[in-house]
Amino acid sequence: MLIREYAEKDLPEMVAIWNEIVKDGTAFPQEETMDLPSGAEFFASQSRSAVAVGEDGRIAGLYILHPNNVGRCGHICNASYAVKKGSRGLHIGEALVRDCILSAPALGFRVLQFNAVVESNTAARRLYEKLGFTQLGVIPGGFRMKDGHYANICPYYIELRNEE
Repeated sequence: MLIREYAEKDLPEMVAIWNEIVKDGTAFPQEETMDLPSGAEFFASQSRSAVAVGEDGRIAGLYILHPNNVGRCGHICNASYAVKKGSRGLHIGEALVRDCILSAPALGFRVLQFNAVVESNTAARRLYEKLGFTQLGVIPGGFRMKDGHYANICPYYIELRNEE
């Protein structure tokens, strides 16, 4: 498994993987899917967009990294991770999160914060806790699921190792 900065040739697979998660309606807050032009603009606008490439050369997952806020809070970043349905359970998500944690300090980030981890996303929550993230609490009904019911969200954060 290789994790690298995305290239333009990766965009069709990246958009398809992202749209899979959006259509599921259980993890990402977005409701609208992307097409290739909007996906190209979206991934290019991030501080870092990276892909996980399998031995077959296909994209198995991706992440985006960007500031969580501006100004005096601009050192806090946020990220989203997406793993292709057929590639889940192979520790690709863990590799993506680890790469993100290692890459973020070089971009000037000191804290990685997740604003809206859906409480029922136990695989992600276990992974974040395994990697040292701290849960900040629970926001009742903070996420509207695809079926219309409201689920709790759990914000998480981790302090990043900055070489100073």
